[in-house]
Order: sequence, then C-alpha cells, then structure tokens
Amino acid sequence: MGEGRLTESNPLQVLLDTLPQVGRVEWIGIRPARGAPMITLEAVTIDLDHGLEGDRFSGSAGSPRQVTLMQQEHLDVIAACLHREPIPPALLRRNIVVSGINLLALKGKSFHIGEAILEFSGLCHPCSKMERLLGAGGYNAMRGHGGITARVCRAGLVRLDDLVRIQALG
Repeated sequence: MGEGRLTESNPLQVLLDTLPQVGRVEWIGIRPARGAPMITLEAVTIDLDHGLEGDRFSGSAGSPRQVTLMQQEHLDVIAACLHREPIPPALLRRNIVVSGINLLALKGKSFHIGEAILEFSGLCHPCSKMERLLGAGGYNAMRGHGGITARVCRAGLVRLDDLVRIQALG
C-alpha cells in the first residue's frame, strides 16, 4: 500500500501526517574541504543553489543532498553501541543536529528549519570513514542512526535553538 494523500479511508496516512512535535536546532557545522575538520557555527545561511554557505559538499540547485541532518538523541545511541562516552556531533560530519522530532517522520514532507524550508530527500547512510573516526564497529553503530538528507526549497538563516516543524499541507 503506497503513501497516498490523506483520506478517511486511509488510516495509515492519517498517522503518517500527524506530527505535532516541534524540534530544535542543537548544533550546526560545515565541512570546508575534503578531510578538513568540521567548523562549528552558531548560525548559517542555507542557499537555494548550494545548501549551507561554506560547506564543501553542498550539491547543486535541486540536489537531493544539499543538507544533512541528524537527531541529537541518536548521538547517545551510537555512543552506547560503541560502549563509549558521548560522541561530539562534529565527528559524525552532518550539517545540522536537531532534538525533539523524529527525522524519519519527515519522509515525504517539507519542513521549516529557522527561516529556511527543506524537503526530506533520503536517508544519510554512514560511510567507511566512520570506522576510522569512531573506532572498530563505528560503521555498524551508525547504521540506522545516520540521519537524513534534504533539498533546499526556500533559502534562509538557521541559528542554534531555531525550531524544526513540518510545513502545513495546502
């Protein structure tokens, strides 16, 4: 059964479209060059053509991977799987870390993050670099916890503590 539009005869779609939770931006980072350490920011401009200003892996206009997002809550899960202390967000090389909202629930949706509007475009799977950065088992600890990718629908400024919420239908 596909994920069709909301109808009374499709109770699953009603559940998929019910997302009253509002998240919050906890961390922002950019990758200035291949292999370079992440730069932690308090705010960033998200551009329609290139994604995060200053990020090397920004994609082109309409690219499905202009922005990467991850849940704060998953940092603790990854650390627990590795039997280690909390993982700093910069180590995982995602652009924005949010709390309080299930990023997978944004599938098929557009969402506000600060002044920008993004659209869920896919899952952000871990790469082999995680094994080197996190140690043995790092890749597998990240599986299912790597976050999502998004395409930019409307440019804007995103700051720490900004809200993350779905865009109203219509």
